[in-house]
Amino acid sequence: MSRDSFHARHPGLIWPVDRPSDVVLMQAALLAPRFHTLLDACLEFGAERLRAEWQILQNEGTLEAQRAAPEVHRILRHIEEGFADAQA
Repeated sequence: MSRDSFHARHPGLIWPVDRPSDVVLMQAALLAPRFHTLLDACLEFGAERLRAEWQILQNEGTLEAQRAAPEVHRILRHIEEGFADAQA
């Protein structure tokens, strides 16, 4: 999957930007957390990179990030547990 295909699969994240940056796509996915979207982002960009972007958003302390935090933490934990189980 490429960044363009990620954007094509999740067009509602960023609109009407034709070619958003990876950072914009990841941050949009994190602020509107859905399991399959964040899983796709982990597969495309890497779980560590997505976690790093999440840390940046949390440090900014916006209301959007505060609202998304419980879902993001839960979803990322489940994804990382699934990755760990798959490697075992």
